[in-house]
Amino acid sequence: MDKLGTLGIFIQVAEVGSFIAAGHRLGISGSAVGKAIGRLEDELGVRLFNRSTRSMALTEEGSFFLEACWRIQSEYEEAQSRLSSSQTVPRGQLRVSLPLAGMLLMPTLSAFMTAYPEINLDLDFTDRLVDVIEEGFDAVIRTGEVRDTRLMSRKLGTFKHRIVASPDYLQAYGHPKMPEDLLRHRCLHHRFANSGKLEPWPLIRGEGEMKLDLPVTTVASTLEPLIYLAERSFGIACLPPFAVASEIAEGKLISLLGDHLADTGTFRVLWPTNRYLSPKVRAFVDYMAANLFAE
Repeated sequence: MDKLGTLGIFIQVAEVGSFIAAGHRLGISGSAVGKAIGRLEDELGVRLFNRSTRSMALTEEGSFFLEACWRIQSEYEEAQSRLSSSQTVPRGQLRVSLPLAGMLLMPTLSAFMTAYPEINLDLDFTDRLVDVIEEGFDAVIRTGEVRDTRLMSRKLGTFKHRIVASPDYLQAYGHPKMPEDLLRHRCLHHRFANSGKLEPWPLIRGEGEMKLDLPVTTVASTLEPLIYLAERSFGIACLPPFAVASEIAEGKLISLLGDHLADTGTFRVLWPTNRYLSPKVRAFVDYMAANLFAE
């Protein structure tokens, strides 16, 4: 148990980059943390951190050891969880971060709440790049690829964007038949909040990708304004299917050029590597994977 305790101290220092901050988390002094790390380095015969008066960073050996410690801690906690009677009933508060477009996932989330009434959801909607570990999230739902090695992930599903316009817009400006026809239309674009770049329209011809310099009529950093403007005939938008499913079903928007769009969208749920899948997190991950893209 002393070994596991020392590994836990090392993980905390690696995550917060400070003996004092790690001590605050653990309820011990920064000096005690520093001594524990010193003893660990002596035992391993390597230096785990490069230290200066202003900063502390993992060495190459330290980074390798951190990944091993996460695996060890995760396996221990999972074994501990399986032996616990609380494994049977998912309950408690579940803190989840979702993109702003996650508001459009509320039908699935509300169904999850009905299925698991003893789990209390704390939902945070933001497009910024949250620090899952530092900010204490149990799980995060995001689109795109995973770049944080501290996180485990599971793909919830892929989706194909929809190019949409209102019936009135199409009557006024014409119905695009080929991707090149979009060059003569008013195009409404989504800008990624983190990078500031415009989200590309995933156009294809046959098996090949198409890159067109589309007109930029309006730009928004969230999806709801684009849906609003498209419904009111201000232009054509390229949006994920869950964002416009009801508008298409009600005839407020018409789907265009479906044969010229690639499957590029991916939803993933992520959680910290150094945490086992607790009953509430496991229930959430499994439910979202089974129901998010269910017809």
